[in-house]
Amino acid sequence: MQFANKLAIQTLPGNLLLIPPNLLFYLARRRPPAPAIRMRMVGLTGGIACGKSTISNLFKSEGLPVVDADVVARDVVRKGTGGWKKVVKAFGNDILLENGEIDRARLGQIVFTDPTKRQLLNRLLAPYISFGIFWEVLKLWIKGSKVIILDIPLLFEAKMDRRTSPIIVVWVDPETQVSRLTARDGISVEEARNKINAQMALDLKRKKADITIDNSGTIEETRLQFQKVLSQINGPLTWKEYALSRDGFLWILASAIVGALAVHKSLT
Repeated sequence: MQFANKLAIQTLPGNLLLIPPNLLFYLARRRPPAPAIRMRMVGLTGGIACGKSTISNLFKSEGLPVVDADVVARDVVRKGTGGWKKVVKAFGNDILLENGEIDRARLGQIVFTDPTKRQLLNRLLAPYISFGIFWEVLKLWIKGSKVIILDIPLLFEAKMDRRTSPIIVVWVDPETQVSRLTARDGISVEEARNKINAQMALDLKRKKADITIDNSGTIEETRLQFQKVLSQINGPLTWKEYALSRDGFLWILASAIVGALAVHKSLT
């Protein structure tokens, strides 16, 4: 299904069924005071050394809030947290630095070479990371944010694609990915391929995505693609997205109260 089709206006939220028919008809004819009011959760993902952070920073430069799962993941394993305790118990004190914090590089080496341990780590931290992302989204919702970018490397693996729309995948061709990774991390081609193969294939992610940004070329070419994506994201909203926004929730609540008062008046 194309992104444009996904943005088609949906049916009215069930909450409005509390409103008398004549008032409901009036409200149904009214569009939300858009386009300024919306709540769209955009999924942003990619692979290692694909340039996802570049796109994330471009969104930030446009004033859109970004919830970065990597930042959340670092926070949930800080010394003394529940995530820290779980990881240390599972992997031992050998993964700790002198100050007691987890040596992320050491832990990364362990899980990248052992799929079983990688799955264990993901399973241990998934609840903490999910809650952390939820908390960040909630804070932005309270502030009245209209569009939120969820920057999640394991978007599909963690099934977070069910919570986001549209989904953007930052893609590069395999040769470029290997070249950038070896240059960035100072590792061999074989080590780079092992790290890449430890993740879901970019081509598979691209098939699952609504939007693909090809970051194999120059930064100017990437910026041009980004501007087109930005206009899509800021396009018309669905009723569901509006209802999920803070302003949409208040609009529905106010409508329900008006409806309830109208019903009460008609019965007295």
